[in-house]
Amino acid sequence: MQQLLKTLHKRLQELDPSGLKVTIGFDGFVDEIVEAVDRRHSFAEYTRMTRMEQFGQRILKAAGLSTNIELVPKAVKLGGNGPIMANALVNCGTKVTYMGSLGVPNIHPVFGELVDRCTEVYSLAEPGHTDAVEFDDGKIMLGKMESLDAVNWSALKEMVGPERLKEAFTNCDLAATLNWTMTPHLPEIWHGLLGLLSPREDGTKPFLFIDLCDPGKRQPEDMLEALDTMGEFSRFYRVILGLNRKEASEVANARRLRLSRPAEEAELEEIVRALGEDLGLWCLMVHPVAEAGAYIQGQYYHVQGPFTSKPRLTTGAGDNFNAGFCLGLMLELEVDQCLALGKAVSGFYVRQMRSPSWPELLDFVALWAEKHGEEF
Repeated sequence: MQQLLKTLHKRLQELDPSGLKVTIGFDGFVDEIVEAVDRRHSFAEYTRMTRMEQFGQRILKAAGLSTNIELVPKAVKLGGNGPIMANALVNCGTKVTYMGSLGVPNIHPVFGELVDRCTEVYSLAEPGHTDAVEFDDGKIMLGKMESLDAVNWSALKEMVGPERLKEAFTNCDLAATLNWTMTPHLPEIWHGLLGLLSPREDGTKPFLFIDLCDPGKRQPEDMLEALDTMGEFSRFYRVILGLNRKEASEVANARRLRLSRPAEEAELEEIVRALGEDLGLWCLMVHPVAEAGAYIQGQYYHVQGPFTSKPRLTTGAGDNFNAGFCLGLMLELEVDQCLALGKAVSGFYVRQMRSPSWPELLDFVALWAEKHGEEF
């Protein structure tokens, strides 16, 4: 792994992402990062719940009664899988066109910096709102998504125009459609794009990255339909499905895959290989917290991530990983280097509470190589 990181750092020094073109949609949320109070000692002092189990037990003990859980706001930031991934890619220097729910008629202030640095922005609706309750071992996302009902194919065609839509999703290095779970009309948008697109004249296929984004609340038949639709995009793109470990289990169960043990307990390689072979997409990638694996054209790739026991911010870490992984693919890195680059972007993010610039990313890869095997 250390040699991989040294090779990656050397390779990155020879590359420039500024010529890469990316189109991303279609969500947008205002994220309020909060802590749950375990014990209040004074108006200014409290002990936070550090484990998700504490939060769950507090609720379980109140079943049939009632309880109060105090949430302390710590930060307000741009949210939504699309804006967070777009922001990470913009920070690294790529040219981004964004379409989604960032505010109407005025852009919400949390997206101001992102909008200023994007090449183009089309906002169709007000953003949703998420209270992200953060713990040391995970997070609970409490989302309000009613405004995303206005993000639909008719509104997209009216605001962007069919010709510009086709151009933006064809003449790019990467397209990404994110948050299928909370963007209710995304299947309609997918079918609209499929009817609009045609193969590129030069015969090349850009990457298309798709993230279901915690589909547990959706019906299995809806998920199966979405997975089938993804396959249709293979006519125009090299399709990448990115999943976290929980999502991988949910997809495996929906597809009724035969594994050596329940999907939730399967080894990462087994479930990645099984999903990759079953779905037949160009790439199937899964990113648990401490590692990441990908299955591309019959080959399995794997890396371990940089470890920290005290992440300062976890909401958005997966989207930053996705940005780094896709950036590596666009830069034509080796697949294991792409996985490591994804881990580097997310590793910087959880430590610094923001996405890295291109020079900061190179410095972090160098530091990771130096500290490999240590917590930092």
